Amino acid sequence: MSAVLLTGVGKRYDIVNAFAERAFTIAADPNPLAPARYAADLAVTPPRIDDPGYVPFLRQVTAEHDVRAVIPLTDLDIEVLAGVPSLPGFVPPVETARATFDKYEAHHLLLGHGLPSPPTCLPGEQPQSFPAMVKPRRGSGARSIHPAADRAEMEFFIGYVDEPVMVQRLMGGPEFSIDLLSDLEGRCLNAIPRTMVESRGGESIKGTVIHDNELIDLGRAVVEAIGVRGPCTVQAFRDPEIGLAITDINTRFGGAFPAPMYAALPGRTYPELIVRMAAGERIEPHVGEFVHGHTFTRYFWQLELDSDLRPTGRDIVTDGPRAPRGR
Repeated sequence: MSAVLLTGVGKRYDIVNAFAERAFTIAADPNPLAPARYAADLAVTPPRIDDPGYVPFLRQVTAEHDVRAVIPLTDLDIEVLAGVPSLPGFVPPVETARATFDKYEAHHLLLGHGLPSPPTCLPGEQPQSFPAMVKPRRGSGARSIHPAADRAEMEFFIGYVDEPVMVQRLMGGPEFSIDLLSDLEGRCLNAIPRTMVESRGGESIKGTVIHDNELIDLGRAVVEAIGVRGPCTVQAFRDPEIGLAITDINTRFGGAFPAPMYAALPGRTYPELIVRMAAGERIEPHVGEFVHGHTFTRYFWQLELDSDLRPTGRDIVTDGPRAPRGR
């Protein structure tokens, strides 16, 4: 069985559990209370990502357990892993990782490939129109994003946000995400769009998988143009005035991981495909082949740990959510 190493697992119990059902899975997180550690076969505690010992630690774990795939679950170490070719990382090239982590650079990366991105500028430049959005160039989780109705509000928020920002057209119309997976050659294997019914903290908690050819084609064009290897999530709006435009690219699994899991055909969930690729199998693209029309609505849960930080196995709901009783 191929071993998989997931880094920065945090609270992504769903992702870690999906891999653990298909491969020997190692969860790496510096926080001993990270819930997702407890879904893995083995939990390890690396140094912080900015520590010089971080990469050597991962190398040691990879060698010791014959890890065939390293998959980051956070933005923070994608570029780090991309810069270490000796690690079997399912990550894009360093240049792509660096550009997509900086939203202003991502804007120009998209335009350079003829892909749609909303009008965007830096502080001191004149936006094409208002309302606009002031947001951090390297932000995540919808942190410090502020709509500005006019120049005065824009200037206020530029000064208010304590990190480098950019100014982007405030997009109207419906918002979508496209969950994608590419192989290590950069070929798009599948593209699964979903609606963004509701988000919290920048993470989708309600949505519906849809079969939209324009979104499928756009997602595939993005990952193949910029050289994505592994999972990726592309966010876009269909603005009534300017049409479809991309507002974010995350070269990792998206927050609404359950959506592509539910939508995938048997044997084609993204964790399954990654495990098969890690074992040396070449997967043929099957873009657009998935089940659509299903809606997900996410909720929060917890683990009880004993005094030695071991799961007790107790839960307040037996066997998960119950079926409606009816009358």
